[in-house]
Amino acid sequence: MIEFAKDRFGGLDFAVNNAMRSLGVRPLAEIDPEDWDAVMAVNMTGVFLCMKYEIAAMLERGGGAIVNIGSGNHYSAEPGLSWYLAAKQAVYSMTKVAAVEYATQGIRVNAVAPGPMWTPALRKVAAEDASHVARRSARVPLGRIAEPEEVAEAVLWLCSPAASFVVGHTLAADGGYVLK
Repeated sequence: MIEFAKDRFGGLDFAVNNAMRSLGVRPLAEIDPEDWDAVMAVNMTGVFLCMKYEIAAMLERGGGAIVNIGSGNHYSAEPGLSWYLAAKQAVYSMTKVAAVEYATQGIRVNAVAPGPMWTPALRKVAAEDASHVARRSARVPLGRIAEPEEVAEAVLWLCSPAASFVVGHTLAADGGYVLK
């Protein structure tokens, strides 16, 4: 991906890391170590590897912006989601550390914490259980699920010069989800 961007655009100016492999709702003691490793390989190590090579390309270019996608659930302790919340917390920690390590070299690293959003996975769950959407919407003060474009606007802002003084921040684009 990075070599393609360098060849096509002359370098890498910004990157968005959005990784998610699901185990579904599963209590911690019922997760097989192999499943844990497979999920962490995507949700945590995948983000690490992307950042590693994105940072190198941005250093060549003289700077850039990286936005990692987390989750509005990051303030919660949702039963059955230890695998998910552990990976997202790791992403937030990597975001903060990389922000401190590379800010002086012109690379801004931030994260976005989306709340409930109309992803393909949510559409599938909604088709199977309409009450799931009602429950999720009820936790959002705005009373609805976000369209992906609404979260994308936050990401685009963090990648833009308008956010030039924002470093190491997790921006909640969640309709107030974390407030309830």
